[in-house]
Amino acid sequence: MATAPRPHDAPADEGWAPWRKRLHDVIFEAETPSGRFFDIALLVAILASVLVAMLDSVPSIAASHHDLLYALEWGFTVLFTVEYALRLLCVRRRLGYALSFYGVVDLLSIVPTYLGLLDLGWRHGTVVRSLRLLRVFRIFKLAQFLSEATALRAALSASRPKITVFFATVLIIICLVGSAMHLVEGPESGFDSIPQSIYWAVVTVTTVGYGDISPVTPLGKFLAVLVMLAGYSILIIPGGIISAEWASRREKRVTTQTCPDCSREGHDADAVHCKWCGGRL
Repeated sequence: MATAPRPHDAPADEGWAPWRKRLHDVIFEAETPSGRFFDIALLVAILASVLVAMLDSVPSIAASHHDLLYALEWGFTVLFTVEYALRLLCVRRRLGYALSFYGVVDLLSIVPTYLGLLDLGWRHGTVVRSLRLLRVFRIFKLAQFLSEATALRAALSASRPKITVFFATVLIIICLVGSAMHLVEGPESGFDSIPQSIYWAVVTVTTVGYGDISPVTPLGKFLAVLVMLAGYSILIIPGGIISAEWASRREKRVTTQTCPDCSREGHDADAVHCKWCGGRL
């Protein structure tokens, strides 16, 4: 008896209207001239909308060009709303796109303007549209950068336990140094509490050095010197951990192809199915 084919073994276009596939290729892919043109035009619109939001936050400009800026803001919002609706329309799994990183960012880019009608003070939240500029990596087919980004994510994930132990150690050192400075200097030098002294230790270890609190006794200055020298050594440790993990990983070349089901990118060049949801590419 023949075995029934699995859903993911079906052709990619089955149950997918041709016009939806063409629309998906234009909106989500950068392989065709029309798709590249759409994405570049979208980037220009995003830049213009962010510029409008920034200008609207300047009181003098907002007062003299209020009507123009208001009209432009709503024009971009309507444009991005239509674009978001078309993206939902042409994907096979709408919820997968809506919950993806870009789906959430696309939604957040239009919500603040509509919330502005309720006078909640969120109108200038439209600057979140600048996050959509991250699409530039896909638009210009920088597949090699996607490969490096995949390797970086893997390195960060692998380094998480080591980084956690490192920061826990630094936190303990900062608490000990802060407590010691409170005992050595005391309220007379501005170290009037252990939390205040810990604040000084954090500022000193990170080499920021605001100078609002500083030791005056010889012992306190000696302890401060040790903390400052340790700060220079501490700063390079996380970078070394991540770099070592990154160098040890060899990722396959990935493409900018977008999964029609979950809208994830970063698939291997020879992939037939999505590595995250299993949908056919």
